Amino acid sequence: MNSAESFSAGYAEARDKFREAAREAGGALDAIANPNRAPDGGDLSTDIAWFGPRAAEKVLVMVSGTHGVEGFCGSGAQIDWLRRGEAAALPKGVAALLIHAINPYGFAWLRRVTEENVDLNRNWLDFGQPLPENAGYDELADAAVPSEWTAEAQRASGAVLRDFGGRHGALALQQALSGGQYRHAKGVFYGGAGPTWARSTQEAIYARYLGQAGRIAILDYHTGLGPWGYAEPIMSDPAGSAAYRRGQDWYGCTVTTPLDGSSTSAVTAGDNLAMAPELLSHAEVTGMALEYGTEAMNAVFLALRADAWLHGYGDPLSPEGQAIKAQIRRAFYGDADDWKGMVAGQSLAATRKALAGLARG
Repeated sequence: MNSAESFSAGYAEARDKFREAAREAGGALDAIANPNRAPDGGDLSTDIAWFGPRAAEKVLVMVSGTHGVEGFCGSGAQIDWLRRGEAAALPKGVAALLIHAINPYGFAWLRRVTEENVDLNRNWLDFGQPLPENAGYDELADAAVPSEWTAEAQRASGAVLRDFGGRHGALALQQALSGGQYRHAKGVFYGGAGPTWARSTQEAIYARYLGQAGRIAILDYHTGLGPWGYAEPIMSDPAGSAAYRRGQDWYGCTVTTPLDGSSTSAVTAGDNLAMAPELLSHAEVTGMALEYGTEAMNAVFLALRADAWLHGYGDPLSPEGQAIKAQIRRAFYGDADDWKGMVAGQSLAATRKALAGLARG
């Protein structure tokens, strides 16, 4: 089969393909409607497909669209998995839960963030407690997302960011911009002031489908960091922890974690994989993100900044807005057959390793 055909040109096509593939594979389907609309006025929803015994104690969970526009990747991987007949080859006693477009608004609107302008992977915190500080972002906030997006404003703001990087180092700049911030609601990597719709929906799905499970493997699909098409296996657990050792045993020695500097990702506050063991405290959880490379990091950050400006100060439906949407789509979706093949192949390998790990435990 041609893996490239499992990928889609937009959210609506991806949703239709996912539901059709899940039905043909014999899955039990459900959907949770999002209260917002797509740019064309269409419906938005998170779709769920379950395979295997409902009382299964071991479950593989595949999540797409945590970061909206990155849903092109995760959706394609999920649909490819379904079309290959992998659901029919689940080990005895193991089930699979596929969550398609957990952030459907971001997928449809070509945004990394939710309808609240929140980075869902910075939103998994206890908002009743003091929120993390990010002095670096506070210093850079006006330059990260300026109120104007003229050529002059882009040059000026870029100079501020380069100066910070020159004084503190490139890694400090990446950490300041992408580690998560909770004060600047129009900024990038904003973690929010409370749980988002997407977070609450994911919590509800976990509560409904995973309460009986004792061993859970989570694969969360992401794009935008690293070399073209390479899937970096990233865990949120500390190196040396039982979960991290289990991840290395299942997936191999290429597993990384931001906590020891081995990952291309910054250390982030409020990501879903870090929260999963607490949310699913009744189970042994092995969570991993597959982070597929697309464009150079500078291009990806520029696209994110442009999109944040567009939705904070501009008109997403204007010609300028459409140009920015094309820019952010390129930054998070390698719309080429070789990239799609790399996504599908590495995902297939990861799912088989996860299922083998679950089955032998």
